[in-house]
Amino acid sequence: MAKLPANEVLKECVDGEMAMSAADIQLDDQGRLRHFIAIEGLPRALLTQILDNAERFAPVGDRTVKKVPLLRGRTVANLFFEPSTRTRTTFDLAAKRLSADVLNLNIEASSTKKGESLADTLRNLEAMQCDMFVVRHQVSGAAHFIAQQVAPYISVINGGDGRHEHPTQGMLDAFTIRRHKQDFTRLKIAIVGDVAHSRVARSNIQALKILGVPDLRVVGPKTLIPPAIDAMGVTVYDDLDEGIRDCDVVITLRLQQERMQSALLPSAHEYFREYGLTADRMRLAAPDAIVMHPGPINRGVEIDSAVADGAQSVILQQVTYGIAVRMAVMAMILGSQAQAGAA
Repeated sequence: MAKLPANEVLKECVDGEMAMSAADIQLDDQGRLRHFIAIEGLPRALLTQILDNAERFAPVGDRTVKKVPLLRGRTVANLFFEPSTRTRTTFDLAAKRLSADVLNLNIEASSTKKGESLADTLRNLEAMQCDMFVVRHQVSGAAHFIAQQVAPYISVINGGDGRHEHPTQGMLDAFTIRRHKQDFTRLKIAIVGDVAHSRVARSNIQALKILGVPDLRVVGPKTLIPPAIDAMGVTVYDDLDEGIRDCDVVITLRLQQERMQSALLPSAHEYFREYGLTADRMRLAAPDAIVMHPGPINRGVEIDSAVADGAQSVILQQVTYGIAVRMAVMAMILGSQAQAGAA
């Protein structure tokens, strides 16, 4: 395995890799999922297969014994270089419900703090005969780069990389929408807030466009909307009232202050006044519209508590469905490996 450089060099390397479609590395020669790095470039049939498999796994959570033996004897390592609550714990639960063994590496307490390179950390985990790495990293493209470095028998799932993508979040959001709205091809969906710094927004846009949503909008202040985002097939609004009017789904995003290089907003109070989702504003959306948020929620900044906890909110359902979707992705990947090995 090639030596994986430090973060500063890693960023330079992955910037070049980002031009390559993730589909080039994600699929095996039979078109089956080998890694899950990004939604961009994947076929609609594969995304639908993930959603259908998640539907089959969803009832496992309602059982007294919440386990199926599908991945018994497999080992999944969670490598999180950024803080996480929902993503890390739902990946943990998903793997355990599939009966896999799970290794949660605490980066802050690992040997990387003693000077061990990331390459050596990965080699040691390979020596422990892990089958899958779930990677969250602050550098965009890091999961793709790592997938190119690991041994051929190891698969990588991207748990969020910089401002690039968060593919399982995109799929669990699509699953949540499908459970409430069924037909993607008839929907109007608005993604509201800090789109510029949001890997969730990018994955949602990719997934929802592939799945056939005809009216997809991004809404926010101009400083938080990426340039040329309309090339992704979305309509841009800087007025929240107009942006969510008649929408079937409103997805609000967290303000990611930690990724902002300068003051892009006057204040949180001003942001809430202009772009905070309130009950009054939700009356502009379709009467049966649902409200979503990937979390963590900044109440009184992106969304009012009355909306976050209200009847139209499906925010906690997103968390629950995240387990089923991540079970589906893990099962499809490791199942594909087993089929390939038997061929």
